[in-house]
Amino acid sequence: AGRPAGFAFSAGLAVLIIACPCALGLATPAALVVACGRGARLGIFIKGCEALEASRSIDTVVLDKTGTVTTGRMTLREITTVADVDEQQVLGLAAAVERASEHPVAAAITAAAGDAEPAGLADGFRALPGLGARGVVDGVEVIVGRERLLRDQGLEIPPELGARRAAWEEAGCTVVLVGWDGRARGAIAMADTVRPSAPGAVAELRRLGLRPVLLTGDSPATAQAVAAAAGIDEVVAEVQPAGKAAYITGLRDAGHRVAMVGDGVNDGPALAAATLGLAVGSGTDVAITAADLILLRDDLGIVPDAIRLARATFTTIRRNLGWAFCYNLAAIPLAAAGLLNPLIAAAMMTLSSTFVVGNSLRLRRFRAGAGAVVESDG
Repeated sequence: AGRPAGFAFSAGLAVLIIACPCALGLATPAALVVACGRGARLGIFIKGCEALEASRSIDTVVLDKTGTVTTGRMTLREITTVADVDEQQVLGLAAAVERASEHPVAAAITAAAGDAEPAGLADGFRALPGLGARGVVDGVEVIVGRERLLRDQGLEIPPELGARRAAWEEAGCTVVLVGWDGRARGAIAMADTVRPSAPGAVAELRRLGLRPVLLTGDSPATAQAVAAAAGIDEVVAEVQPAGKAAYITGLRDAGHRVAMVGDGVNDGPALAAATLGLAVGSGTDVAITAADLILLRDDLGIVPDAIRLARATFTTIRRNLGWAFCYNLAAIPLAAAGLLNPLIAAAMMTLSSTFVVGNSLRLRRFRAGAGAVVESDG
């Protein structure tokens, strides 16, 4: 342009300094590092950037019941039997079958039975996901599970057991029937407790513009009782393990962006099928592996907290990238025109990187929702 070589060199040097992609390179990792650190203090583990992008668009949160909305620590409430069978016999046979299972229902039955006879394991144990289990005890095949399972296996359900089951389920209990020799002989009611944090967490999800749905393999009556206690209006019950993933896929095919919260082996496919999978940290390895976010705090309020943190992190990354692009777009022409001294350009480049880091550090001020119990910031 007819200017001296020294001026051209100065302008070229200023362009190189301004165009240094430090801010651009720091935009995403700086926000991620701060968010992961803050999330860890709140009991939220972010597994990857995909979770952050997915969080901004979800509109539906599907919640598993046992171990998620409820504590998952079931206790035996009551046993009823037909006239010619003893309660301890029913409990002992059920425990013999369930000792090989890790399901919360099986754990409750086994704990309640203690050393009740027969104290050993059933032969030929077979778990029937979403329905129950079966095994051979002292030469007799015993089936333990939902009424549907016993009917499918051709066992008769006495009217008194059916009526008692219905009454227990309306009260919010989980009920399993125990049968052998072609007939149901007893029913066991177990109670699970809705997490104290569940109503507040559901209300917070609604405040975030999300639609909560309770998804469970339990009976409609039990599911409705738990949903009412948690403040959830929409319930999908009696869903088999494979049906959970199909339900999530159906929602996505209908145009919804779905977050799934679960903890069990049965929830793994549904977590993988969801737009955003959130696994309760006390859950199984299958659920944790399939999820995008792992929730380690023992209250349901961590679910809206995790979504808010993910959204805040994604927003911070977008702002960092926006600033880095706009800064370069505005400053490079000024440097090329010789209007910026290289020393000023160096200062501006440093300030740009400092802005990106400072904006990312704002995530350290992220706070969990009201009532959450988290580690103190010290």
